[in-house]
Amino acid sequence: MTSKQSVFENLLSLDGKVAIITGAASGIGRATAKLLADVGAAVALIDIDESGGKETAANINDSGGKSQFFHCNVISDFDCRSVVEDIHTHFGRIDTLFNNAGLIHRKSVVELEEPEWDLELDVNLKAIFFLSRYVIPKMIRNGGGSIINCGSGWGLKGGPKAAAYCAAKGGVANLTRAMAIDHGRKGIRVNCVCPGDIDTPLLRGEAHQLGINEEDFMQEAADRPINRVGTPEDVAKAVLFLASDLSTWVTGTHIVVDGGRLA
Repeated sequence: MTSKQSVFENLLSLDGKVAIITGAASGIGRATAKLLADVGAAVALIDIDESGGKETAANINDSGGKSQFFHCNVISDFDCRSVVEDIHTHFGRIDTLFNNAGLIHRKSVVELEEPEWDLELDVNLKAIFFLSRYVIPKMIRNGGGSIINCGSGWGLKGGPKAAAYCAAKGGVANLTRAMAIDHGRKGIRVNCVCPGDIDTPLLRGEAHQLGINEEDFMQEAADRPINRVGTPEDVAKAVLFLASDLSTWVTGTHIVVDGGRLA
């Protein structure tokens, strides 16, 4: 290994670090958990999907990584407080939190029911508040850390038939800025990744909600300067950048990962 390779790998390495990933049972969460484990992090996987979460953990551990699944309903303050304590007890520290859990109802405000509105804001936005409020004191004890919130291109502009989602993700964008201001002097960086259309079960489910043929929907989603739908791994690489020492002076900002759709 050359000295230049060594420097670069050290900047990317998360050896000795512990990362929490929510929504880790599939999609972006699963891909991010695998990538962070590949570069040395011990990963704590959070999801309500116990089967998928345990499968992710098994895949990581079978590949030589270190992971543990923790069942948690991220819209429960009690669950979030308990799981953060369990993770800290199990791993001894927390360095990175990727608030990734999310859902979408493809409806306008006229079509939405109040429980749908509430659930969408709870999962996409309130869960960030719950987990961060318990993780931040643990990070401060370590001398700092990195919180990465999963926003959306539709958190920076509007989108059709996604009123609650746009509201929640817009909140994520500004909550990210506020948290960066509040906690930066304690060594905690807070940033946001804003994916475009990513080939996940969530995206494909939108086609069925809208009553559109899935393949037609995915073909339309690929219409952007980089002419394809994104992959979970595309977003995972941006999360790695924000978790690593490559981004030590980056906070309060948003990285759009959308193949140029917002350009």
